[in-house]
Amino acid sequence: MDRRTAIWLGVFGGVLALAVLLRLVVGPAGLGWPSDATVLGLRGTRVLTGVIVGGSLGAAGVMLQALLRNPLASPDLVGVSAGAGFGVMVSFALGAAAGQGAIPLLGLGGPALVGGAGALLVVFALSQRRGLVDPVSMILVGVILSIVLGSASMLLRQALPDRGLLAARWLLGDLSDDVSRSQLLWGGVICVVGVGVGAWLGRAMDAASMGEDEARSVGVPLGGLRATLFLGGGALTASTVVLAGPIGFVGLVAPHVVRLVMGPSHRALVVGAALAGAALVVGADAAIRLVELPGGRPPIGAITSLIGGPLFILLLRREMGRGA
Repeated sequence: MDRRTAIWLGVFGGVLALAVLLRLVVGPAGLGWPSDATVLGLRGTRVLTGVIVGGSLGAAGVMLQALLRNPLASPDLVGVSAGAGFGVMVSFALGAAAGQGAIPLLGLGGPALVGGAGALLVVFALSQRRGLVDPVSMILVGVILSIVLGSASMLLRQALPDRGLLAARWLLGDLSDDVSRSQLLWGGVICVVGVGVGAWLGRAMDAASMGEDEARSVGVPLGGLRATLFLGGGALTASTVVLAGPIGFVGLVAPHVVRLVMGPSHRALVVGAALAGAALVVGADAAIRLVELPGGRPPIGAITSLIGGPLFILLLRREMGRGA
């Protein structure tokens, strides 16, 4: 690792530390360190959840961009988040039909993973053009699929006995105060393993980004690499949906911010994007605590979308300009 990369990783780590500190001191009464151990514990749980969710989404964004060889790819824009959310909502609906009410989020990792992987397969298949993934087609298919799956999730929510009050805010993407230790444990393990695997595959992703012939010439097993990136990106995204619902644009914003200052090397990019994504989610959670609207505090997904939407438009215009 060169000195410049180490410095920037330190910068992103410092930004994350500041976001964590800010979230711990922000409360309903303003800024101040909580004197009650219970309050500190609740804030600490939200911070840990935000770190896991943001880190996983940042790393998943890098993996999907490398898999599809498209800088516009991210878990929400290619339908993975919506697919995982739909899988979770199906589990809620099945639980209600069985007379159990809403199934607790623990144990929904399987449906989330199946839904996210299925959505990614559909997008990958329908965006092929002459054997390659067309960037504009991928975005169009991903956005349309996300809208369809999002609407289906809303219909399932309305069909629940209590109109899905438990799932309503979750569908918008938000951190919860009552995440269990087992959920945090599994989410943390998936995040750490996913970031580690992504960093380990960094050189292979660098070679694959130059083209299939170049990658094969240096001995990169493209089939195995693509399968690993597919499963890794899907597992990371599914775990975040289980913990916090579908939070948009983190997997797009974090990799691009890091790529701008650190370059395209995937080994450092995966770690940097995980740090930046964690800082973004924790910082957004702190920001909404400072804003009290008449209807209550906005979900985190609204903040990240306000940040990521304009960036996505700029990136899309640049990609379309290159293809012209």
